[in-house]
Amino acid sequence: MSAKNEDLKKITKRRMPQGGPPGMMPGEKAKNFKGAVKDLVKYMGKDKYKVVIVMVCAALSTVFTVVGPKIMGKATTELATGLMKKISQTGGIDFDYIARILLLTLGLYLLSGVFTFVQGWLMTGVTQRLCYRMRREISEKINRMPMKYFESRTYGEVLSRITNDVDTLGMSLNQSVTTLITSVATLVGIAIMMLSISPLMTLIAIVILPVSAALLGFIMKHSQKYFKQQQEYLGHVNGQVEEVFGGHNIIKTFNKEEETLETFRETNNILYTTAVKSQFYSGLMMPIMMFVGNLGYAGVAISGGILAIRGVITIGDIQAFIQYVKQFTQPISQVAQVMNQMQSMAAAAERVFEFLGEEEEVQIIEDPVQLQEVRGEVAFDHVKFGYDPDKIIIHDFSRKVEPGQTIAIVGPTGAGKTTMVKLLMRFYDVNDGAITVDGHNVKSFNRRELRSAFGMVLQDAWLFKGSIMENIRFGRQDATDEEVIAAAKKAHAHHFISRLPEGYRFELSEDATNISQGQRQLLTIARALLADCPILILDEATSSVDTRTEARIQRGMYNLTKGRTSFVIAHRLSTIRDADCILVMKDGDIVESGTHAELLEKDGFYAELYNSQFAEENAG
Repeated sequence: MSAKNEDLKKITKRRMPQGGPPGMMPGEKAKNFKGAVKDLVKYMGKDKYKVVIVMVCAALSTVFTVVGPKIMGKATTELATGLMKKISQTGGIDFDYIARILLLTLGLYLLSGVFTFVQGWLMTGVTQRLCYRMRREISEKINRMPMKYFESRTYGEVLSRITNDVDTLGMSLNQSVTTLITSVATLVGIAIMMLSISPLMTLIAIVILPVSAALLGFIMKHSQKYFKQQQEYLGHVNGQVEEVFGGHNIIKTFNKEEETLETFRETNNILYTTAVKSQFYSGLMMPIMMFVGNLGYAGVAISGGILAIRGVITIGDIQAFIQYVKQFTQPISQVAQVMNQMQSMAAAAERVFEFLGEEEEVQIIEDPVQLQEVRGEVAFDHVKFGYDPDKIIIHDFSRKVEPGQTIAIVGPTGAGKTTMVKLLMRFYDVNDGAITVDGHNVKSFNRRELRSAFGMVLQDAWLFKGSIMENIRFGRQDATDEEVIAAAKKAHAHHFISRLPEGYRFELSEDATNISQGQRQLLTIARALLADCPILILDEATSSVDTRTEARIQRGMYNLTKGRTSFVIAHRLSTIRDADCILVMKDGDIVESGTHAELLEKDGFYAELYNSQFAEENAG
């Protein structure tokens, strides 16, 4: 056992990401339960009054259900008394009285059913409206959040707020409120009804409560940790399977099949061990509860029989009491279960509200700059920036770009090339200095208006599941089919699109893997052409394609950059020979600038980069 625990710790340390897996674990507790519930009630708004109505309906439904057995017992008593009278020939069974009792009982259960339906209908509406509102606000929030938030977290962690956390919150809220009220009302109601029948029998029945509670507590204490580990390692197994399928070719290329299988076996063995233990402890709960319940049932039956013989209570009361005893332990286990659900609900609410409370970008400012037409003049004035203010990566960047110029930015990895683009589009704000567009500080624009002046073509072409026509039209939603086709022709994409089945109606798969990398890049160029933005950003758009495809992309990019201010971040230096100006960056500063010929003539850092790359290409 200890060896297995050591294995578990080792694999957890090796495989578990910092901060734990995204999404909710069963029984996960909120950091501040009361605060989370208070925030949730406040967030409900007017719907919280409907929750009060739900509570009232749940309580009334329970009252009618609890009263039913005692009234039904009167019919049993009358039936038994009538039979005795008939045997002794002193009377008979009053069937009219029994019929009235049965009709009254039926009416009570019908009323209980109506209130149950009303509370279920109202609570479902409340929870679904709450989930809908949360998903909508999270979706809107994502568009207002700074880039640094997403660059510091995994996609799964962000997505779990919309999926796992909201779903957990909705399901737990829907079930926990009504179940808690019903369970408490049932427990109190049954206790009152049992006392009204026989305090002695009630005392015998209540003896089973501490026994049940102790056993439940013991089982839950031991099973909970295994349930959490089971969910945790189920996530690890799923993650490993996804990784293996996604990187199947790489695994086979590097002969890592055995190592991958061994890692999977280790994780799967721990999942197996924890699943067996959690299911074993969970499976004990019902038999133990039935055993304890039957002990109480036997005690009540014996004491009830003695009391009935002595004439203290009637046969109908014994029947009703036995029904109450059978129902008495159920609310206890429901309360224990619902408290666990409410902890999960509070933890999910806490995570959602934490996300909704994250810092946002300022989207709208007072008296923003409104330009009828952006000319494309861009200036960097002593720009200083660091993702961490204590670690500056761009120390003093200055450059003026005239409208229509093509500026290439080159340099080794980590020099700050892409960072300049992020600053230009205000994904981040400079620590010092200023960036201006047409003489106006970028901070003087509303972010939406500023970014509408930029078109982007990135190294990783982003396309979505849909037709090619829809993907290109993403650049400008009101574009006609003719305008989309014209943009594709300028991007030199029309030829390959025409050869596809259904042409522009061809459906791209998830991540557009049913066309090549170069074709994806041509589509993003067509999209940028359709958007017709005055300033363009091309971030290593040809680094992942072959030379022939690169030539086609270069022709498309030539049409794209014509007459526009363009910033080209280049990996292959041969692609930016015709740039109006090349900025050579190193360690966050411009170390050289000029045309391709001028920089080669200087025989400096750029010449060193160019010649080393030229030598590598020839060697290749």
